[in-house]
Amino acid sequence: MKFTATLATLSLVAAPALAGEIWVSNEKDNTLSVIDLDTLEVTRTIPTGERPRGITFAQDHSVLYICASDSDAVQVMDPETGEILHDLPSGEDPEQFVLHPDNRRLYIANEDDAITTVVDTETREVIAQINVGIEPEGMAVSPDGSIVITTSETTNMAHWIDTETQELIANTLVDSRPRHAEFVKGGTELWVSSEIGGTITVFDVETKAEIGKINFEIPSINPANVQPVGFEFTEGDSHAFVALGPSNHVAVVNAETYEVEDYILVGRRVWHMAFNGDRSKLFTTNGVSGDVTMVDVASRKAEKTIKVGRFPWGAAFRPTN
Repeated sequence: MKFTATLATLSLVAAPALAGEIWVSNEKDNTLSVIDLDTLEVTRTIPTGERPRGITFAQDHSVLYICASDSDAVQVMDPETGEILHDLPSGEDPEQFVLHPDNRRLYIANEDDAITTVVDTETREVIAQINVGIEPEGMAVSPDGSIVITTSETTNMAHWIDTETQELIANTLVDSRPRHAEFVKGGTELWVSSEIGGTITVFDVETKAEIGKINFEIPSINPANVQPVGFEFTEGDSHAFVALGPSNHVAVVNAETYEVEDYILVGRRVWHMAFNGDRSKLFTTNGVSGDVTMVDVASRKAEKTIKVGRFPWGAAFRPTN
C-alpha cells in the first residue's frame, strides 16, 4: 500500500511537467497544428494569415504572436479559441521576432526591408524601425532585456541593438547566411548559426569578441547539406540541440567544450524545434516531410513522428495545466 501511494505521488508530481501542447506553424498551408503532449496527436488545425513562420507566446501564454510573412502582419491569436484577435503593424515580410522580457515590446525582423521593427503590443504602435543588414531573420534578446540581436542573411552579420535607445551599438561578422541567435549562460554568450557557412559562432557578450566556432560533419552526408539553422538549449545550458536542415539530422553540442557529441536522424529538412515543459522531449519541425519528430533528450533517440501540415517551420510550447 505504501509503495502504491509513493508511485501515485510520483505520477502526480511528474504529470504537470509533461502536460501541454506543441504549436507548429505550417508555412505552405497557412495553418497552425496543435499537438497534444498526452496523446502525441494533432488535436487542432487553425487557419492563419499567409505563410506563417515565427511563432511565440506571451509570457503568461494568454496570446500567441504569429509572423504571417506574406500577409505583412504579426497576428495576435487567442490560443483557447484559435481566434485572430488583431494584427500588429509589423513592417513588410516579418519572418522571426523576439518578445522583450517586459512582455510588451516585440522586435521583428523585416526580411524585405532590411530593418528591425519594434512594436508596442499594448498600444499596437510602432516604437522604432532600425536599419540593419540585408535580409534580416534571426532575433534574440538578452535575459536582462538590454540588448537585442538581429542577424542578416546576406550581410552575414549579427547586429547589436541597445533597447533603451533603439540604436545599433555594434555589428559583428559571422559565416554565410546566419539564421538563428540565442543568448545563453545567463546572457554572457551569444550563439549565431550560419546556414551556408555550416557553423555556429560563439561571442563573448561583454567584449563582443568571437570566442568559439562549432563545425558539423556527418559521415555519408554531403557537407553542403549540413546547414545549421534553429537550435535550443537543455536545462542549465549544458547542451545545445541544433537543427541541421537538409542533412535531416539534429546535432547535440556540448556547450562548455563546443564539441559535437552526437547526431540524431529526424525528418526531412529539419528547421526549428521546441522542448516540452521539463525539457525531457524535443520536437523538431521537418519541412519537406511535413512532420514533427519527437526526440528523447536523455537517450538522444528519435521516438515518434507526428504528421502536421505542409512545410512546418516554427514551434512553441504551451502549458495546459
